[in-house]
Amino acid sequence: MATLIPAIGSCVARMTSGEKRLAERLQAKLEEDYLLWYDVPVGNRQVHPDFIVLHPSRGLLILEVKDFRLATIVRADKEHWSILDAASGEPKMIASPLEQARGYAHAVCDALRADRRLVHPAGRRKGELTFAWSYGVVLPNITRRQFTTAGLEAAIPAQRVICADEMTEDVDAEALQSRLWEMFPYALYETLTLPQIDRVRWILFPEVRIPVQGSLFDEVHERDEVPSLLRVMDVQQEQLARSLGDGHRVIHGVAGSGKTMILGYRAQHLAAANPRGKPILVLCYNEPLAVRLAATMAAQGLAERVHCVHFHKWARAQLVAYGQPLPAPHLAPDAFFADMVQRVIDGVGRGQIPEGQYLAVLIDEGHDFAPEWLQLVTRMVDPATQSLLVLYDDAQSIYERGRKRNFSFKSVGIQAQGRTTILRINYRNTRQILDTASRIAGDLLNAEERDDDGVPLLHPVSCGREGPEPLVIDLPGLHEQTARAIELLQGAYADGYAWGDMAVLCSNWRLRDACASALHRRGLPVQMRRTPGDYDPLADSIKVMTMQVSKGLEFPVVVLVDQALADGASAADTTAHARVLYVAATRAHQLLYWLRQSPGPMGDASGAPRAVHAGASAG
Repeated sequence: MATLIPAIGSCVARMTSGEKRLAERLQAKLEEDYLLWYDVPVGNRQVHPDFIVLHPSRGLLILEVKDFRLATIVRADKEHWSILDAASGEPKMIASPLEQARGYAHAVCDALRADRRLVHPAGRRKGELTFAWSYGVVLPNITRRQFTTAGLEAAIPAQRVICADEMTEDVDAEALQSRLWEMFPYALYETLTLPQIDRVRWILFPEVRIPVQGSLFDEVHERDEVPSLLRVMDVQQEQLARSLGDGHRVIHGVAGSGKTMILGYRAQHLAAANPRGKPILVLCYNEPLAVRLAATMAAQGLAERVHCVHFHKWARAQLVAYGQPLPAPHLAPDAFFADMVQRVIDGVGRGQIPEGQYLAVLIDEGHDFAPEWLQLVTRMVDPATQSLLVLYDDAQSIYERGRKRNFSFKSVGIQAQGRTTILRINYRNTRQILDTASRIAGDLLNAEERDDDGVPLLHPVSCGREGPEPLVIDLPGLHEQTARAIELLQGAYADGYAWGDMAVLCSNWRLRDACASALHRRGLPVQMRRTPGDYDPLADSIKVMTMQVSKGLEFPVVVLVDQALADGASAADTTAHARVLYVAATRAHQLLYWLRQSPGPMGDASGAPRAVHAGASAG
């Protein structure tokens, strides 16, 4: 079965009956190595072909579907058709369906020719695409006999049309495929490799691009050289992102599975589809993640439509906006924030803070939210849309507030049964980094299944991307840790990584302060995240922060500066420390260094990797 993007259930409402019939036939009659896109905007020009069909060896095909009946067509030639308007019954002129398909195909191919890896580099066909491409028309309400009898071959060559009796439910799969590929005028083209298919998707669908650190928000235009290295959503991620509809939805995904990327796509889609009216709210717990999400939306010109904030900042803004008193300033931080949230809950209960303020609410890192927080923000969704998206990964729940054994989404008002998705593949980390992180986590990643209303614990599966082995280095003290961190960062810079590609993640704030000071004394560009407002994702500087604050972020190069637990630490403390280390290790995209301050041997029964001796080469 071919993969249709979006899934047919999410787009059937906007399909004509002929488009629906064609989608069902293509999906059922084509093999699994076919990719199909329905009504997806293409390239920077945002043209909308009805269907795009892509196959590695067959090539690229654009199909235009017209639900005309023979009686609808008054006159037809190669350039223009006169058809009866459905509303008035009067004739009107339109472009020939074949010309429409041809125009879309040329727009698509012009965009693809910008990538030198998709064209012939020399010879008679220099600059032409290496793979086949074509276009055609589907007439789901006109039979082949009617087409021929009416003389429509004068307007559209017979081989470029699929007719009603050639796309019935019982049509032979080979016969349908033959009709598709008869539309191609040439043969003997090259087969697309998987990297080339990703390049095609990267060019045609900018929204599936995964930005790289250091140029997170650069605009790439069709006239520019396509980068040699690029990352795109995989097909499952793209299909999920494009298929999300209204209603309550939950995505359970392992670290690095693209949850935040899907959330960003959803926010952009909702903002584009609803340019006015109520805003869209994106919430998370960690302030640096909120800053990064806000920068992404601002780069897309969506800051007015999409509000990205961390939860407690949003809660305070609600109290201020609706004239509710703030907590007493002398309270301890935990008590202050708990009181602030309770005041918002009470204000909503009294009707002094309105419900349904947002067109949609999207929650990243939902495992960090206490149940009462989720219940509160669920009430902020416009009841007309009920558009709520919660992203969750129980393995990354480093705050006890969210780890209730019998928690159910229904108990906090989230009705996502039947609309829950599982993402098990980790795309962020190399196989080597994920293996190290998994061994750090140990029993924390023992998979536990749950029904749609519960919280499963997922074991990550590597996408298979290879990279250098992480270095786990045992060092006697903080001075040696900071010296080795500087050495490793300078080595990465010499290898071509930008300073903004790097992060130093520390297991407590004392290590954070010491590392930042040492980097500063050495003259390296450093940005320490101490308090809200200190984090700038666009700055070309080494980010230094605690491991807890790094949740939701990613960097090509990560150095973990870790202080081991004291002798006699409780099992609960050991588990909590391993959970934080797992989260921090999975921030690394390419290089991971773990600098442990520990007097004992590494590689013990916990399964942690064995250390490199302090004097050993760091690579």
